[in-house]
Amino acid sequence: MAALVAAPLAVALLATGCGGGGSGSGEDGIVTLDWGEPENPLVPANTTEENGGFIVNSMFTGLVNYRASDLKVENAVAESIQTTDNQNFTIKLKPGWTFHDGTPVKAKNFVDAWNYSAYGPNGFQGASFFEQIDGYDQLQSEDPDGDEGPAQAPTPPAKEMSGLKVVDDTTFTVKLKAPFTIFPVVLGYSAYMPLPDAFFADPKGFEQHPIGNGPFKFQDRTPNVELNLAAYDKYAGTDKPTIKGAKFKVYDNLDTAYQDLVSGNLDFLRAVPVSALVGDKWKQELGERAKQKPGLLTQALGIPTYDEKFKNPLVRKAISMSIDRKTITQQVFSGGRDPADGFATAAADGYRPGQCGEACEFNPEKAKQYLAQAGGFQGTLTLETNADGGHNEWVQAVAASIQQNLGIPTQFVPVPTFGEFRQKANAFQFDGLFRTGWKADYPNIETFLTQLYRTDASSNDYKYSNPAFDAALDKANAAPTAEAATAAYADAEKLLGEELPAIPLWTQPVQYGFSERVAEGEVKAYRELDLSTVRLNP
Repeated sequence: MAALVAAPLAVALLATGCGGGGSGSGEDGIVTLDWGEPENPLVPANTTEENGGFIVNSMFTGLVNYRASDLKVENAVAESIQTTDNQNFTIKLKPGWTFHDGTPVKAKNFVDAWNYSAYGPNGFQGASFFEQIDGYDQLQSEDPDGDEGPAQAPTPPAKEMSGLKVVDDTTFTVKLKAPFTIFPVVLGYSAYMPLPDAFFADPKGFEQHPIGNGPFKFQDRTPNVELNLAAYDKYAGTDKPTIKGAKFKVYDNLDTAYQDLVSGNLDFLRAVPVSALVGDKWKQELGERAKQKPGLLTQALGIPTYDEKFKNPLVRKAISMSIDRKTITQQVFSGGRDPADGFATAAADGYRPGQCGEACEFNPEKAKQYLAQAGGFQGTLTLETNADGGHNEWVQAVAASIQQNLGIPTQFVPVPTFGEFRQKANAFQFDGLFRTGWKADYPNIETFLTQLYRTDASSNDYKYSNPAFDAALDKANAAPTAEAATAAYADAEKLLGEELPAIPLWTQPVQYGFSERVAEGEVKAYRELDLSTVRLNP
């Protein structure tokens, strides 16, 4: 929550871009939204990026929800989440919840889903979200790949985490390895969603027609064109939808989606293209339908610390200090971004200014000195991004800034699609800098740290590993109160400013737009429209 938010959870979802094309939005009661093809099939714990997360969060409801207006944590499927030591939890479910196939949501649907998702051989990207649970390590096996190439991994010693126990149909217990004070907060992240019995009977079939327990159910999907959801009339939550459904339209670029919004062929656009930011064009064209709110969105350049060229932190620092963030945010985004001074946004609980230190300050002379101390940089520095996400302009501007101010040749390298780009990231195949973004699911600083920078975490595309940072996270996790934990996470963030596994660039507000058909709708601080809040004009 990613999302990648969630805390470590970030809903972490990785921020992506948009895609392109489609018909108008004339269907009665159906809202149309811009979308892009997700990285993986729509199984919650294997979805750690924005496009897939948008669908998963509409189709599934977890133990807790994050309120759309302020991301406050509220019980959803959970009746109660109780603990006396922040390590052992008893979770009771509300009765009456059902999956879209009519089967009841039971305690075992959470426990079975978590065990399946955490089991190493299943290869789920969100598996590390369960690493706090006792017995997680027994579901993993050491990667045997060596000098002779890939080899078959041995079967892990267990398939179920010892820390999970089903008490009855509506109760289960969780034992963590150590206290994790904000554990109840992270349980709204998509990795922790329940899965119906139908998933375990036929996982591949589920991928073709996913079954959730949320306010909207899967209807159909045409790859690279659109995906359709319909309101679930037996939804047990309090946030029942008033619209009939949603059509997610794939766009090849953000400018095309924006033009569809302006012309009335699209009802919601989650991000505004650079071309429309210039001179506040989007506000002039959309009027009151142009919306902006503080965001939990960051943009950075990932550094492949697994590549010998970037092993020296001074090289990373020199590159960072050669980037004129202020000028780029003014010229490319017309002031629509704020230069980063750390790894979180000012909207996050626990944010501290200046956490990146001098590494995020523009100082070409010092940058050159640090590069000289590191022995220089050989060859051409490449900067990669997915070409379908609306990022090309700023990545090229950053490349030009580095070349001009640091004196090393740079090359902009576009990767055609987000899916191909993520494949390179997952395979650790970058040999230069690469665009990376993060969106949080709730406003705690922890969401910007654990899943991105902890050793072997789900979204640690840099292969960064720092025992001191991991230990600082452990200390924060075990803090006696949520307030103390939040302060300790900020202490851990400070270490990243010294090591710089990624180069923070800027934070951004959520800038979005509606068509004239939409009377109201709440967009969360991580750029996701809560479909349950949408009301259409009569």
